[in-house]
Amino acid sequence: MTDYTTTRRRLIRGMAGTGLAMGAIGVTSAQSTETYIVTGGSTSSIESAGFSVTRELAGGSIFVVTGDADSEDDLDSVSGVSGVTEDFEVEFAEPVETEPQTTEDAAFTELQWDKEITDTFEAHDYATGEGTRIVIADTGVDGSHPDLVGNFNEELSVSFVNGGEEAPHIGDSGDHGTHVAGTAAATGDVGVTGTAPDAELVSVRVLGPDSSSFADVLAGADYAAEIGADVANFSLGAGPFPPQANSDGTRVAVQRVMQDAARRGTVSTVSAGNAETNLQQGGLFYLPGTVQGVMTVSATGPDDELAFYSNYGTNEIEVGAPGGGRATEEETETEDLVYSTVPGGYAWFAGTSMAAPQVAGLVGLVREINPGANANQVENAIAQGAVLVQGRSSPEFGAGRINVLNTVEQGGSPGGGNGNGRGP
Repeated sequence: MTDYTTTRRRLIRGMAGTGLAMGAIGVTSAQSTETYIVTGGSTSSIESAGFSVTRELAGGSIFVVTGDADSEDDLDSVSGVSGVTEDFEVEFAEPVETEPQTTEDAAFTELQWDKEITDTFEAHDYATGEGTRIVIADTGVDGSHPDLVGNFNEELSVSFVNGGEEAPHIGDSGDHGTHVAGTAAATGDVGVTGTAPDAELVSVRVLGPDSSSFADVLAGADYAAEIGADVANFSLGAGPFPPQANSDGTRVAVQRVMQDAARRGTVSTVSAGNAETNLQQGGLFYLPGTVQGVMTVSATGPDDELAFYSNYGTNEIEVGAPGGGRATEEETETEDLVYSTVPGGYAWFAGTSMAAPQVAGLVGLVREINPGANANQVENAIAQGAVLVQGRSSPEFGAGRINVLNTVEQGGSPGGGNGNGRGP
């Protein structure tokens, strides 16, 4: 067996799936430029007011705009504009724990409890994601990894880390995106096998090595739909925010972009966040998770309990999926985390970041079986194949913890209805 000794233990917690926190992007003087996310208006009217439009989103209903700092009032006065928010920054938090771990004596499949508990390996007799495209919107992906190189599309891979401006793919600025990519679609050529090992992987880098902005996340979602991705995975986020934060239109802008991506055929899988928070309580919301048009995923452990760090909330979670960790931090051992690819080798991670790509890979299997299924139908098929829950309103797991074999044995049947009532 190939010896990879760079495995690490990382228990990711914090305000989001990646351990992200939110803060406004600072400006240093009245002459500084600022990036804004604008709802409504038109390119011509915004530019006539002295601003520059970096990118149009959601069919021209949302704009990434640059202009002078402290110009929200000027933008608000533009004809047709209904919401203006200053772009905000998401920053990495330090991992809670790191610990070297060697695995030379164990078979890789024995380390992938997440795939065993969801019956993923058996499901590969029915579907492997062939002919489908998965976007990993994250820190970037190391497409040269031996378990990713076979299905990585470098030509389509891009970066958005400068207020929505597109730049070339440069790999993974850390290791998070590569870990997420392996969970979704590692080939198993050397080590781990993803949920959809024959799906095509595209890296859309929306997180820098230290921070990025929400305009980049929205630009990444729009790009995923533009290239016809079957699914885009967002193991990231910001919040939870109080209901008063709705007033600047941020949530509306995010929802429009995500709903537009779903309308164009791209399912968005999103981590629920790691703040141990009830997202239904007091009107709290978490972006981009708690908007219509996305599948928000909570994290479970090998005991099929909600992981101790995971956010939850009735009508806010579509499904649960293995993310690593047990019901308490004290019970959690290294082998309870999710094992996947990182640049140079493999590592154990835990977080709702690790849960969301399990579902992204499953979207690939459903789309292979039913390539014409729309986003709502894909979500319904996954919900119908889930286990442990009656109905679809569990505060912890929504429709239940995913079961990949159940879903594909049913032929990825789209069924009817509208998931948790949160489709576009």
